Amino acid sequence: MPASFPELQAEAQRRWQELTAGSQPWIRVGAALCGKAAGSDAVVAALNNSLERHGVKATVSEVGCFGLCYAEPLVDVQLPGGPRVFYGNVTPEMADEIVASHVAGGQPAPALALGSLGDGPSGISSINQLPMKAKEVRIALRNAGTIDPSDIHQYIATGGYSALHKGLTQMTAADVLEQVNVSGLRGRGGAAFPTGNKWRFLAGSKAPVKYILCNCEEGDPGAFNDKGILESDPFTVVEGITLAGYATGASHGYIFIRHGHEGPVRRAQQAVRQAYDLGLLGKNILGSSFSFEMEVAFTGDSYVAGEETALMEAIEGKRSMPRFRPPFPAQSGLFAKPTNINNVKTMAYVPEVVARGGQWFAGIGHDKSTGTAILCLSGAVQYTGMVEVPLGITLKEVIYDVAGGIPSGKKLKLLQTGGPLGGVLGADKLDLKLDFDLLRAAGAILGSGGIIAADEDACVVDLTRAIIAFCQYESCGKCFPCRMGMSHLLEVLERICRLEGGPEDLALMRNIGENMQAGSLCGHGQLGFNPVSSALRYFGPEFDAHIKEHRCPTGRCREPRFSPSRSRR
Repeated sequence: MPASFPELQAEAQRRWQELTAGSQPWIRVGAALCGKAAGSDAVVAALNNSLERHGVKATVSEVGCFGLCYAEPLVDVQLPGGPRVFYGNVTPEMADEIVASHVAGGQPAPALALGSLGDGPSGISSINQLPMKAKEVRIALRNAGTIDPSDIHQYIATGGYSALHKGLTQMTAADVLEQVNVSGLRGRGGAAFPTGNKWRFLAGSKAPVKYILCNCEEGDPGAFNDKGILESDPFTVVEGITLAGYATGASHGYIFIRHGHEGPVRRAQQAVRQAYDLGLLGKNILGSSFSFEMEVAFTGDSYVAGEETALMEAIEGKRSMPRFRPPFPAQSGLFAKPTNINNVKTMAYVPEVVARGGQWFAGIGHDKSTGTAILCLSGAVQYTGMVEVPLGITLKEVIYDVAGGIPSGKKLKLLQTGGPLGGVLGADKLDLKLDFDLLRAAGAILGSGGIIAADEDACVVDLTRAIIAFCQYESCGKCFPCRMGMSHLLEVLERICRLEGGPEDLALMRNIGENMQAGSLCGHGQLGFNPVSSALRYFGPEFDAHIKEHRCPTGRCREPRFSPSRSRR
């Protein structure tokens, strides 16, 4: 018989105390995708070899992404009862010095250190003084880079599953749904639809079998936060899905991930398995009358599989293509049963919303955009990585206070936000607040949170062509306006980039965009003209230079880089 939740908490806290204040140092190594790509595997091996050579016992854990992707491989060392001291861009050679000085000798190496939590040793800055950290408010990322994502007890020790226990023992399903509604939480997958309203549609169905789907297809260039959450703290997603099941009366949950995303897949599967082992999934969870099953499902290499109806097609073993609506998923979705689909980030917020209350979450953010945004910052910025900041701060704060500004003394030219279906914003829009509605009104979207910065050397026409090339390649081909419209847009942009465009091409692209928006089943076609329309809105003179003067102001446009003939469909 599974242990009661108080028993689970007591055991988890005992283990956590041993890790953080026991007899051995605790070494955490960032081993999410960014860490692996930077060489964390070699660093882990070097740390273990060095510990053996020095005859020192320590716990070495591979954790997720702390957000400082620019500093990977990231290593932090915590002596028993002491602060965490962070070391960035660690090489195998540096690992030996860290072990010798800090782990074996008890003295941090300030020359190698980035910072520490709390009142750190002299010469090492506190964590909130580190680049990217000063403006963070961590909710969904509260455990990222801190707990071992393969150990559910560490999640429980830091407050995990308290929300589910509270929901099942102190709240009705309607109470949980109401707290999500009060919070103002909106979907973080791109559409920003109110989560509470979406859940109500499913809760109203009396069907005995209902599904909760969590979408981690995530194929946006420049966005990696869904994968980052699952690699860093998959338990908060599993708990959030379970709470969604309870609130809506659903019986089954799926975490939907693209094949090849090895880290997120492995972590999600481990989290589901461990939840079953502790009685946090399955029949009569925590001794209640609520039962809920969960599994991880896969799709192939398809960007459109992230669209909610195409996602359901993939789970059913069909080709990932959008369905006609109505019926809507809450009426007839996966296997023709009532279904709800939410993004990984949306689900990751739910445990804290239930644990702390909807009003607490609603008190963070701006206007109808409550809570925080998880941003992936890349491109021409000093510090690249994944951060969680309160909605309502300005783009200027994001680029200059969080990401450290533009390197090499260059000027910011534009921001590409919200993925390939998002928009392009000029540098004169930096006073714009991070707000779903304000960004949409400006011709861009927050989308999944990817923000790519470009400096003065970038050609807007060339960038727009690259975005449309991606969208054309990833069109599933079901809708004629999208299939042909994307190819036609790319042909026109190719012509303009070859400096062979004519004045009629601008009107032609707008006509194509209108047809795509009117005749496409899903957002891929409906929003596919966004990058072009926003680029024309803010950088019209640069298009004019290409078309009327037959020159590229940046000198980048000489030869075509993409061709519609490369389409795989």
